Amino acid sequence: MTRLFNEPAQFADEMIDGFAAAASRWVQRVPGGVVRSTAAEETTVALVIGGGSGHYPAFGGLVGPGIAHGAAMGNLFASPSAHQVYSVAKAADQGKGVLLSYGNYAGDVLHFTEAQDRLNAEGHDVRTVLVTDDIWSAPKDRIEQRRGIAGDLAVFKIAGAAAEAGYDLDGVERVARLANARTRSFGVAFSGCTLPGADAPLFDVPEGRMAVGLGIHGEPGIDEVDIPTADELAAMFVDRLIDELPDGVDLEGARVVPILNGLGSVKYEELFVVYRAVHRLLGERGLVIVEPEVGELCTSFDMAGCSLTLLWLDEELEMLWSAPADTPGYRKGSVAAQRPVEVDVDALEEREAPIGPASDDSRAVGRLAADVLDAVAIALDDAADELGRMDRIAGDGDHGIGMQRGSHAAQEAARRAVDGGAGARTVLEHAAEAWSDRAGGTSGAIWAQILRTVGAALGDEQPADAEAVARGVTAAKDAVMAFGKAKVGDKTMVDAIVPFADGLAEHVAGGRALTEAWDLATTASEQAAQATAALVATLGRARSHGEKSIGTPDPGAVSFALVCRTVHRILSERVAPEDHDQNRVSAE
Repeated sequence: MTRLFNEPAQFADEMIDGFAAAASRWVQRVPGGVVRSTAAEETTVALVIGGGSGHYPAFGGLVGPGIAHGAAMGNLFASPSAHQVYSVAKAADQGKGVLLSYGNYAGDVLHFTEAQDRLNAEGHDVRTVLVTDDIWSAPKDRIEQRRGIAGDLAVFKIAGAAAEAGYDLDGVERVARLANARTRSFGVAFSGCTLPGADAPLFDVPEGRMAVGLGIHGEPGIDEVDIPTADELAAMFVDRLIDELPDGVDLEGARVVPILNGLGSVKYEELFVVYRAVHRLLGERGLVIVEPEVGELCTSFDMAGCSLTLLWLDEELEMLWSAPADTPGYRKGSVAAQRPVEVDVDALEEREAPIGPASDDSRAVGRLAADVLDAVAIALDDAADELGRMDRIAGDGDHGIGMQRGSHAAQEAARRAVDGGAGARTVLEHAAEAWSDRAGGTSGAIWAQILRTVGAALGDEQPADAEAVARGVTAAKDAVMAFGKAKVGDKTMVDAIVPFADGLAEHVAGGRALTEAWDLATTASEQAAQATAALVATLGRARSHGEKSIGTPDPGAVSFALVCRTVHRILSERVAPEDHDQNRVSAE
């Protein structure tokens, strides 16, 4: 249970502010996260890591000499937005290139990739290495689909040490990929974690049982067994990880780093009892243990659980693992002298796009869009708990609060744009940027894409009609499917988007008024969203728990249909009768 918080939606921001103040010897606050507050005399490649908050010392606690130069820090268990990643990476770049490294989760991939593309377009040299160490999240023949858990530390430490040693960007990327290829992790839990303001954990483990193969975002385990003794758990860890020996590693005499990680509520003393057996069992296999780590290194808020990571070394990796590091949450040896540096935070602040000229008709549609977003925020507030409950079945339970955060930010941005005289395109563009930046996660990226694409179809100058709206919605459907790589049947938001977009286009082309066409398309979307209950999740965090999702609709599909129904209600109330007849979009 999380006991100390103010407003739950502000928890992550307030936590980062407090962390930066407490750890000012190492870090300074920038928009989107933290960067180093010191620098060495020689410039280096910059390592920028990141992910959702709730995993301390990952990710901000690993910023400092010897590891990361910056960390993009999202909301609790939600990926940072593209804006956040962009801001942190730009602040951290010393002119020798940037390596982005983070766990392989859909939202993180979407946002980090968008930031990387933007930075590369501006002339920065930015690369990415995903961490894929969790052996339970996908089989060996789909290893590239595995998620990142406590093996983050191994990859980050190797890459950071290489940067500190003066490797160029090609070299830092190479050893980071090698470290990831030689890192395997396995986690268990005895209870779930509870987010600030929540009255129940994200998942429950029955008394006397242990969840096996869990993630670090409150996802439930893949399997469940009776709680073993400490020695039995150690044997389970070691046996399963030895079965996952990376290619090119000869077991006899191999040199290995064991990392026994506490997930939040398991005491250090318990971890040491488990590690005692891990150390013995590895030695009995003929392995040479090198500089092991035991402690909280990648947590999952207050989850009671632990994981074992094995990093299989070669000569170069061992040199880099053994190199000194000095960060708030991880220290080893003695680093070279550093000098204080201060980032120009004002230069990193994202400014809202300027408001250009707009026609009176387009301004009227912009006001209608802002009214719609007001209503959407209220509807999502009412649905947040139920959306979170659905998401907890096979995911991390944050869909409801993420939609709340995004819709409220979009609502406020849209209202500011309307007050500035913006047309429809600019109103929706401002709303899109705000939704993405505040919500983070997969849904934040997707809703930003939807709003941005529909806005582009409406424009700021021309009158909006039903055909323009239908074209915009169809373009949004295509953009989302290209962006997230989902298709109908994957049990995602796409299952509700496709029938809505296709139905809207069909009914408008058939001559129906926009409000009627929207109603019919929304009904199809609602039915499709409910039908996802029969599907097995194949993408996103729910992929690892696909069978558990049967019987529960996809929360992203349900929330999409809810937004569509809310839009229909506002259209019914606000679109003038004469505009129904002429199929125009404006407001009374």
